[in-house]
Amino acid sequence: MKSCLLALAVALVLPARAEVVLRDDVGNTLRLAAPARRIVALAPHLAETLFAAGAGERLVGTVSHSDYPPEARAVPRLGDAGRVDLEAVAALKPDLVLAWQSGNPAGQIARLRSLGVPVFVVEPRRLEDVADQIERLGLLAGSESAAGRAAAAYRARLAALAAAHRDKAPVRVFYQIWDAPLITVGGRQIISDLIRLCGGRNVFASLEAVAPAVSVEAVLAADPEVIVASLSAEDRPDALAGWKRWPRLTAARRGNLVSIPPDLVQRHTPRLLDGAERLCLALDQARARRSRF
Repeated sequence: MKSCLLALAVALVLPARAEVVLRDDVGNTLRLAAPARRIVALAPHLAETLFAAGAGERLVGTVSHSDYPPEARAVPRLGDAGRVDLEAVAALKPDLVLAWQSGNPAGQIARLRSLGVPVFVVEPRRLEDVADQIERLGLLAGSESAAGRAAAAYRARLAALAAAHRDKAPVRVFYQIWDAPLITVGGRQIISDLIRLCGGRNVFASLEAVAPAVSVEAVLAADPEVIVASLSAEDRPDALAGWKRWPRLTAARRGNLVSIPPDLVQRHTPRLLDGAERLCLALDQARARRSRF
């Protein structure tokens, strides 16, 4: 009897978790009767951000390459971002699936919804959106306090970086996602915002596509002062070597060929600012080399 009374007292003291109503990045309104307890993340950056929001323990499934923080490596894999095993997702009985608009096929997202699985689609476009993403995932998972602290720390660090580089001379930058075929980023991609943060100018910012293919001739015509590859030098030591064949190219002539680990620039997580620090340093070095040529 005492245990029943204690349970009743606790129930009366603890506030009931209200319904969660939130609009995602493609305009769909998601309604959850209560914060999600079993969450599947269909992209590595979504799994990482869930941990940043203080709700990593609620992650029950994710995709290949979800390797940060280390705890994410123990979560069951359900395929990769481009091809998810929908039966495996359904078998986990999630009460929330986090999806990536430009990485997960629209057909698979629609299929999940047809199965009655709540889906929240995320697609950050600007660096400020990462803090919003942390807070929204915290709201969806019921970890608002931890998420708020993480978002505030991110915003403070972003503001400091912006202030440090706001008045620096612009630098023309070509960002190379892949070399065969040659893939870059358009102006709507968050990496363009990263380049702007450091005082850089994406030479292909006028392109509408998120990840357009470009020709070598187009790069030579744009004549970037810095070329950045998102393939680490350890994994692909030749990722930038081809540009040395063009000595008239400013970036090659001045030695401004830079590799930054893709996890620090291609995942929409707080670690984007680690990548920003590396990129800003590279652009500062490019500015310093101007006096030598």
